[in-house]
Amino acid sequence: MSYGKVYPYKIDSFGHKLFIEGVIQKAKRHKKKQKKHTKQENTMAVSRPTVNRPTTVATQSDQNYTPALVVLTSLFFMWGFLTCLNDIIIPHLKAVFSLNYTESMLIQFCFFGAYFIISMPSGILVEKTGYKKGIIIGLSTAAIGCLLFYPAAALRSYPMFLLALFVLASGITILQVAANPYVAILGRPETASSRLNLTQAFNSLGTTIAPYFGSLLILSVAVKSAEEIARLTPADLAAYQATEAAAVQVPYLGLAAALFLIAVVFAMFKLPEVEASSIASQGKEGSGNYEHMHESAWNYKHLVLGAIGIFVYVGAEVSIGSFLVNYLGQPFIAGLPESQAGRFVSFYWGGAMVGRFIGSAAQRKIKPSRALTFNAFVAAALVVTTMLTEGRVAMWAILAVGLFNSIMFPTIFTLAIEGLGKHTGQASGILCMAIVGGALIPLLQGFFADNIGIHHAFILPVLCYLFIAYYGFKGHVPAHLRASKA
Repeated sequence: MSYGKVYPYKIDSFGHKLFIEGVIQKAKRHKKKQKKHTKQENTMAVSRPTVNRPTTVATQSDQNYTPALVVLTSLFFMWGFLTCLNDIIIPHLKAVFSLNYTESMLIQFCFFGAYFIISMPSGILVEKTGYKKGIIIGLSTAAIGCLLFYPAAALRSYPMFLLALFVLASGITILQVAANPYVAILGRPETASSRLNLTQAFNSLGTTIAPYFGSLLILSVAVKSAEEIARLTPADLAAYQATEAAAVQVPYLGLAAALFLIAVVFAMFKLPEVEASSIASQGKEGSGNYEHMHESAWNYKHLVLGAIGIFVYVGAEVSIGSFLVNYLGQPFIAGLPESQAGRFVSFYWGGAMVGRFIGSAAQRKIKPSRALTFNAFVAAALVVTTMLTEGRVAMWAILAVGLFNSIMFPTIFTLAIEGLGKHTGQASGILCMAIVGGALIPLLQGFFADNIGIHHAFILPVLCYLFIAYYGFKGHVPAHLRASKA
């Protein structure tokens, strides 16, 4: 008779968010089997001696994983910080290279395009090397991307900045695929969701602090116009270029050092080995199962609409954040210099952090679909308000959108995969690929800003939020259930 067989975990290449539910369900079933097994052994205790058992998953969950969880939390903080720092880099490089809005949005195009291109290779990499090594590789790759900012600034090369951003985002993508499973493993399976919520809260903390940090170190250097540069003496020109380059080089060198340090520290921790094996994807506990109705996840309309919802949500959120510094600098809005406007961006992302805690509590009593519809309608109304007004009203209306963005991604994700059973892994991959909306929609809004003005270009996020409201109201309902109600 064998004792303490360790259950091997696996996540889908793209479905790292689905891993949490799968681990919880599997661990609960494993725990029940262990109790049944123990009960059978107790009945046999009279006829045979006691046997010392090796360590099991259940006993591992009783260990103190707090130090390791602290290290993991730093990962979530760092990739939130690095992602949101783009909102500061965009206005800086726009001024340095005299870019139009469309050209400046290539920053987000390259950054979020990495999610679409690197997700599949990173999933394969993590499955072959293991999740711990995958995290170390992701940290090292992101650090290399930060180091590339040094030559890009020294050479004043916009294409090299875009390359650095792509490499940086590739590292973050690997971290996204590899980190969540460790959060689920470090402790009891029944508390895995609360641990993930905690780490995600620190991700939001990173997105809140980054704009303030960036505005102090990067946007504090006043960028001169082409005419002002032409009037500088050679000595003054050299001094100006050195100061301008250092504004980007020093912060990203510091971030590279921090990423390498975290990689070294993380490598020193002994965490449970995670083996690759097949694990059936589960829908929400207690929900209906529709996996038998179609052969592919693509045939489920509520999933396809959910993927579109993820696409437009990420696109709208990133678009608004990317334009905030330039928008708040407009004379008819707030007329703020870039260094001050950058600090106000923290209110946008900070609102998302606060909204995450409020939404988590509210959804215990309110149906997620209704909460999603309400938040989407309010977000659309706020964007319309900023388009129709000026001054402080327009400024605070657009900043308040962050509060209502908070619950959208996890709610859309959950509604889209509900009831898909064995198709959940494929579905999660489809939804994660939809994050590419953060690359395409900001680029399109940049085109609108160049042609109809930055004020009216916000019509694009309005359309995005209206689609999300439709999905929460009706689009999330599976087609066969909708037909039965008709």
